Amino acid sequence: MKIYNSQIREKIDFIPIKNREVKIYVCGATVYDDAHLGHARSSIAFDLLRRVLSELKYRVTFVKNFTDIDDKIIAKAKENNQDYITLTKHYIDRYLEDMGKLNVLRADIEPLATETLKEMFELIQTLIDKNFAYKVESGDIYFNTTKDEKYLTISNRIQNENETENRVEVNTQKKNFKDFVLWKAKTKDDEIFFDSPFGEGRPGWHLECSAMIDKYLNDKNQEFAVDIHCGGADLLFPHHENEATQSRCANNQEIAKYWMHNGFVNINGEKMSKSLGNSFFIKDALDSYDGEILRFYLLSIHYRVDLHFNEEDLLNSKKRLDKLYRLKKRVYGVNKENIDKNFKDKILNDLSDDLNISLALASIEEMISEYNEFLDKTPKDKVTKQKIISNINLIDRLLGVGGKDAYEYFQIGVTKEDKAKIEDLIENRNQAKKDKNYELADSIREEILKLNVNIMDTPQDTLWEKV
Repeated sequence: MKIYNSQIREKIDFIPIKNREVKIYVCGATVYDDAHLGHARSSIAFDLLRRVLSELKYRVTFVKNFTDIDDKIIAKAKENNQDYITLTKHYIDRYLEDMGKLNVLRADIEPLATETLKEMFELIQTLIDKNFAYKVESGDIYFNTTKDEKYLTISNRIQNENETENRVEVNTQKKNFKDFVLWKAKTKDDEIFFDSPFGEGRPGWHLECSAMIDKYLNDKNQEFAVDIHCGGADLLFPHHENEATQSRCANNQEIAKYWMHNGFVNINGEKMSKSLGNSFFIKDALDSYDGEILRFYLLSIHYRVDLHFNEEDLLNSKKRLDKLYRLKKRVYGVNKENIDKNFKDKILNDLSDDLNISLALASIEEMISEYNEFLDKTPKDKVTKQKIISNINLIDRLLGVGGKDAYEYFQIGVTKEDKAKIEDLIENRNQAKKDKNYELADSIREEILKLNVNIMDTPQDTLWEKV
């Protein structure tokens, strides 16, 4: 498998630290609001990575954190007049619910920042002991970036004194403008703080991920803590740069062998951002579109490319997914699989090229076309139908789409009232057929067709879909 390593800006062979084992760490959400499409994009991108590696028979350990203490969380809790624990639990639950609807697999481990304080204290103390960190008069503790000659080698950027970090207030007590906070001492205005060996306060944002990796993934006898560190492109600097330097200096090892970053989501030509007022919440998108349809659209653009969200592209993407489900309808009721090795090798080869989704979707389109043509000629060929089922199940395992019932998929968006009306008509038609009142059955069928609904009679039941 080849992946694009953001650090060296090159696509290279993936060679895990340990044979057939892969440790992945993904920077998760700061939970002070509902999840937006940027969260969805990142989650789906690295869910695909995990699924592909698993299908390639790697043993994957997947860790994704929640930042549950932060300036924005504190401000939101104060605004809502509630404690931060209640607030963050609410948004963690909402986040997981949204991701479930997008068919994103749960992480093996989902650590919270507030549950990793002990490890953060230990990391800070190690950095102090090794003379990489210092305490200022206010009680804040900073990492001294001049002590690490490799600082800025992750993001490969030149930092100037006009730059300040968006989460850290400027402190004139810092030795160097590049230095970043490890511990924020309690001030007279702070209502939320923790006890620590360094006094009351709370940890800096960058610290938590390094501590979580040490706690859950790091074998400190290895050259690297994890195989792959993932996150949005906006995290490359300063977050990932600062994670890397503090871990490097504390543990005398690199935090990650490979770095992977997903592109932005743009709406109306602008990067999606709360400050721009164009943040598109997942829950809003799910009000209009099924989670699988939204997932397939967000998946259909290569993870490193910025996605320009628009509904026309989303609807075109849905038509592509419709084709897969129409093929699945043609083999309805077939349960046994017969492996189509050619297709399996082809799609795995496509996705092993840095998750090349364009190639993978082209292979799926070709497979659908070939099997439709074959079924037109030999509609009762059982072996062919079993191969089709095998291919669709493989697509579901890899891409997280195609797993719904073929007929239920085409009922998405039908209201409960309309569904009840359609099913009542079908029941009346079936009764008419039992009574051998075929004239009535035909008239009911015509009434159903006028509702833009197609029906198919099977030995077990009558199936229907909205067209």
